[in-house]
Amino acid sequence: MLQSLDVISVNLWLILISLANLTILFLIIKKFLYGPVKKVLAKRDSELNEQYESAREAERSAEESRINWEKKLQGARAEAEGILNGATEQARHREEKIIGSAEERAEAIIHLAEAEAELVRKNATEGIKREIVAVSGALAEKMLEREINTEDHHRLIDSFIEEIGEADDGHQ
Repeated sequence: MLQSLDVISVNLWLILISLANLTILFLIIKKFLYGPVKKVLAKRDSELNEQYESAREAERSAEESRINWEKKLQGARAEAEGILNGATEQARHREEKIIGSAEERAEAIIHLAEAEAELVRKNATEGIKREIVAVSGALAEKMLEREINTEDHHRLIDSFIEEIGEADDGHQ
């Protein structure tokens, strides 16, 4: 039975050497592997933070640009509305001017036409008066040439009307 205890026995030197090996291996791994891996991870973390920060900065810049463009767009809309209102007002003034000028011209044309119509009416009236005087003179002359009865009177009037008609045809 003794032999079986040797196999189960605990060797303190072997445990200490194993612990020393484990500690040395831990220190070597820590020195050569953990440090560089930690540096790589820190560098990667730094790069990610820089990318996040640049993305935030780009987002802020884009928001500022959007706000500026909205302000410019509002200013442009206000300016366009002002220009449109000014053009509308100017067109309204021009319309009033043109209508006033047209009304003045129409009144002048109407007055001119009325004056011409009055002149034509006066000339026609004077022409009729002259014709009446001429007819009266011719009628008096014919009446003086002979004594007139009813039948002669009708013939005289008919011939007088024919002479007037011929005289009007000659004037036109």
